Amino acid sequence: MKSYILGLFIVIAILFSGCNSGNKNQKSGAEHAHEHLDRKGHDHDHEHDHEHSAGDGHNHGGETSGNDGEFVDEIHFTRQQAEAVGLQVEKVTPGTFSYVIKTSGQIQAAQGDEVVIAATSNGIISFTNPSITDGSPVGVGQSVVTISAKELLEGDPAAKAKIEFETAQKEFQRAELLVKDQIISTKEFEQARLRYETAKTAYNAQASNMTANGVRVTSPISGYIKNTWVAQGEYVSVGQPIATVSQNKRLQLRAEVSENHYKTVKNIISAHFKPAYDNMVYKLSDLNGRLLSFGKASGQQSFYIPVTFEFDNIGDILPGSFTEVFLLAHPQDDVISVPVSSVTEEQGLYFVYLQLDEEGYKKQEVNLGQSDGERIQIFSGLKEGDRVVTQGVYQVKLAAISSVMPEGHSHSH
Repeated sequence: MKSYILGLFIVIAILFSGCNSGNKNQKSGAEHAHEHLDRKGHDHDHEHDHEHSAGDGHNHGGETSGNDGEFVDEIHFTRQQAEAVGLQVEKVTPGTFSYVIKTSGQIQAAQGDEVVIAATSNGIISFTNPSITDGSPVGVGQSVVTISAKELLEGDPAAKAKIEFETAQKEFQRAELLVKDQIISTKEFEQARLRYETAKTAYNAQASNMTANGVRVTSPISGYIKNTWVAQGEYVSVGQPIATVSQNKRLQLRAEVSENHYKTVKNIISAHFKPAYDNMVYKLSDLNGRLLSFGKASGQQSFYIPVTFEFDNIGDILPGSFTEVFLLAHPQDDVISVPVSSVTEEQGLYFVYLQLDEEGYKKQEVNLGQSDGERIQIFSGLKEGDRVVTQGVYQVKLAAISSVMPEGHSHSH
């Protein structure tokens, strides 16, 4: 009986174990199916996202695709804005550009274009026009100052010259009568005549300029007062400079060139210059300029070689002022250059702005060469036919910061 009960328990245990094993296998199959479905759903979503990101015409960050397949940032600048700021564009065309030596120099008066007025007598200076100053205009023969010595211990030299002349004249007239009667010798007569001629010369030199107030000193040329060397009431001696009068018609440009460029100096043909007081660049070719000379040796106390030009002062150019000088030599053909006003600088890099169409612009990096003050050579970044903004560059730069080309805009190159 016990054996029978034990066997029954064993059979029941085996059946129960098989039932649990089947349930477990069914659960694993269901979980496997669920994971398979999840994986398929995940793969589908991934493919959908990939297709969306590669879709044609999708705009990323305001960029549009150009004809070359590359994305470029285009700047929107309306025609009305361009007219308001006076925007100007230049078409890039290769041309002649000279080798440039940049240095410094000074504007000087040309030889013979100015004179120094000197004192013709000892005495106290009194300006004819109390308001006369540097820059005042003067004419030929116009009185600049009066010199008087009436209050001086040595006496008025003009008055003394008149007295000496009149005395010598009387002595000479008397000697003429005495020599005829042989009362005086011929030698004595000649001495009297010599004293008379000397006194006459001294007197005539001042007679035309003598006034009640003293001796007038006049200007020998017309022009303007460049410098005054004395002050009102100052004592002067004969020959002392009083003022410099300049006609300011022809000027000289004297440039100082480093010895490093000595072999190039002989090839210099012209120059541009930009005075310190002016943003305008002057071209000697527009001022009837010509090269006068260049030094064959440097100065004893410097390492620079002087190069001198002469030109007409048809503009408002100030003699004596210092200036930037761009010496031009070795003209080269087929060189791409743009106006200096076209170029902007950002963190050591240089850019220009190109016009793509009527209202579309592009920022373009360029590599620069030499500048002659007016134009600058471009080594790379531009090609023939490009349209470069030359005026209104700053406004286009601001527009580049504040806006980009609207999506869907198209342009023709």
